[in-house]
Amino acid sequence: MFKNMTKCYHCGDDCITSAIVFDDKNFCCNGCKTVYEIFDTNDLSYYYDLQSGAGTTPLAFEGKYDFLDSENIAQRLTEFDDTTIQIVNLYIPGIHCSSCIWMLENLNKLHPGVMHSQVDFPKKTVRITFKKEHITFKELAMLLARIGYAPNITLDDYDKVKSTTDRSLLYKLGVAGFAFGNIMFLSFPEYFETGEFWLEQYKGLFRWLMFAFSLPVVFYAGSDYLISAYKGLRSGLLNIDVPIALGILVLFLRSSFEIFFALGSGFFDSLTGLIFFLLVGKFFQQKTYSFLSFERDYKSYFPIAVTRLNKKRKEETVQVYEIKSGDRLLIRNEELIPVDGILISSKAQIDYSFVTGESEPVQKISGDNIFAGGRQCHGAMEMEALKSVSQSYLTQLWSNSVFHKEKTTIFQTLTDSIGKRFTLAVLTIAVIAASFWIVQDSSKVLNVFTAVLIIACPCAIALAAPFTLGNMLRIFGRKKLYLKDSGIIEQLAQIDTAIFDKTGTITTAESSSITYEGMELSSQEESLLKNTLRASNHPLSRSLYALLKEHNIETLDDYKEFTGEGVYGVKDKSDVKVGSADFVGHQQQSDYNNTSVHISANDSYKGRFVFRNNYREGVSEVFKSMGRYMDIAVLSGDNAGEKTRLEKLLPKLTPLYFNQKPTDKLEFIKELQANDKKVLMVGDGLNDAGALAQSDVGLAISENINVFSPACDGILDASKFKHLNNYILASKSAIKIIKLCFVFSLMYNLVGLYFAVTGQLEPVIAAILMPMSSISIVAFATLATNVIGKKLK
Repeated sequence: MFKNMTKCYHCGDDCITSAIVFDDKNFCCNGCKTVYEIFDTNDLSYYYDLQSGAGTTPLAFEGKYDFLDSENIAQRLTEFDDTTIQIVNLYIPGIHCSSCIWMLENLNKLHPGVMHSQVDFPKKTVRITFKKEHITFKELAMLLARIGYAPNITLDDYDKVKSTTDRSLLYKLGVAGFAFGNIMFLSFPEYFETGEFWLEQYKGLFRWLMFAFSLPVVFYAGSDYLISAYKGLRSGLLNIDVPIALGILVLFLRSSFEIFFALGSGFFDSLTGLIFFLLVGKFFQQKTYSFLSFERDYKSYFPIAVTRLNKKRKEETVQVYEIKSGDRLLIRNEELIPVDGILISSKAQIDYSFVTGESEPVQKISGDNIFAGGRQCHGAMEMEALKSVSQSYLTQLWSNSVFHKEKTTIFQTLTDSIGKRFTLAVLTIAVIAASFWIVQDSSKVLNVFTAVLIIACPCAIALAAPFTLGNMLRIFGRKKLYLKDSGIIEQLAQIDTAIFDKTGTITTAESSSITYEGMELSSQEESLLKNTLRASNHPLSRSLYALLKEHNIETLDDYKEFTGEGVYGVKDKSDVKVGSADFVGHQQQSDYNNTSVHISANDSYKGRFVFRNNYREGVSEVFKSMGRYMDIAVLSGDNAGEKTRLEKLLPKLTPLYFNQKPTDKLEFIKELQANDKKVLMVGDGLNDAGALAQSDVGLAISENINVFSPACDGILDASKFKHLNNYILASKSAIKIIKLCFVFSLMYNLVGLYFAVTGQLEPVIAAILMPMSSISIVAFATLATNVIGKKLK
């Protein structure tokens, strides 16, 4: 009846009724035809080049998303909702391949209101940023539904949808284990081979029962391998499941042939045992991976401090995870807002570029809602937190694709290269080995062919890097070095040049001595100075702010911060400038022997605060130890007042550069990279954001201030600065562990192939050994990295 059945060009399903022909292509329904027209009109037909028939048939959706017209409901489901821009994170069950990812990340081509979209493939979610005046939440959901990616939005279970435990593997494991045990029992007459044994008379029945038990094992328990292989072949790819699926099918077809024609009992025990042990290995890997979860939300130290105002309006520094709903927070100039809240101050200018990609600051007034991830751009502001801080959201913000550096890792490239060639090599060896045994001993052909397909597996190679680096990421987190992702460890191991900022990085504000030289400040001038410094997050500003007497907290009429120069504040027509001598208009620059902050009030020079910096514990040791195997330099925005002290403190001939503006640091790093240097930049976060972003690895030092910037790759607690060299050496050791895992995995494959090709390995034993290789590699990587972790302080 369906002999000449055609495939739908969009979804790949059979056109059971007469096909709809459009543009010389066949479609199973008008929905698929409409989606094709949308893609073709918007120059998105490359979707079909990635994988033919990859789409899904759009279902009826009229009225399905009407509830999104309710503003209260929409607010519950949005991650970010400002006056013009909304961000939603939608669960889309239809995401299943690279074509889906490509399509969903090109939504901006389908509708101009969509600004950006990013897919999380394992979780089947897409995070979409869109402009409310161009497309509503409901219209966005309908657009997704029209192209076959209807979002699953339920108010009661919305959070559960994304966190539901997938128990399908357990069910498949149970089915395979039950069938394997019963088939082993039914095979007793075959094992004993005695005509006198009373079970002999039931051989025929037992064989058909074995066939029946094998059906759910092959087509349910083993379906993942078959489907994965089919999708790979349909896309023209030989993935690692192709040999396994081929081995399963060969055993099943050969065994079924023997049963149907009464030629023997087949290999159903080996077949079901093979699938059972493959699933056992898969289950163990899944459990191990869950145990070594690389989500850092609850298990690692996230060193971001914020300033909280207590009931007496006294400022106290606390960690972000201590913030609760109702707390009043002080957010200084250029600091990140850590949690959703309500603006208490009269006005604010907030840059949401870290969240939305739009860098234009948004004006806010008292009572307005403000959102986590925004950056305050106009002095200090006070806000009230509406909920506790979500570290998972800050981590997600940190991982935003806007801030990703285009870095390809060596091991990922090597793994991909091995994966592409591995399957073809295994199939070739299996065919050659089977051809040899056809001539030598035909009884061994099936066992040899299947054992070769099963025993050789690149899974252990693929697991070596993510497990090693992932476990090191957790260990570093517990040691108060918080890295953006595991790939940073590989980059850290390749560093050959380290650049350090001075103020707030190798110096500490906690024990610096400060003296004032100049005219006495009036109470009004000192109050204005204190309130101006309150808005700044520069290390020198923070030290000076802590030194001055208590004054009433007042809202400034104007505030400006000039990076690398100073700050400017205005209140009731009086102004104050704090910063370098040039910035405040002071011409006499007689003393370059100290770090100084100059003050002028109403264009009248008042004096300066002289800082005698105290350097962090272990600075000399860090520089000496790192200097043995890499180039080191110091770039400082201050004058050369500390040069003599630094020369005594640091190894001889360490390059010292002073009066470096943020742009100078950025260009310095660019020049090093142009000479093929791998550069580590260690700075104070916000003030060195450009240099941190440009470097191969950017580390911000955290010392009771909010230094979080998505531009950096890691945050190091100031108390652990003296161990920086140990972290770099640990990263290098992790790379050696990965290389050892690669060697062990290749040795396993070579030895296993030898026994399989020579006919000394049964398929069921191969099925046991294959996951064991992955398990042993994971165990070795975990134990080895834990040993390294114990050596870290």
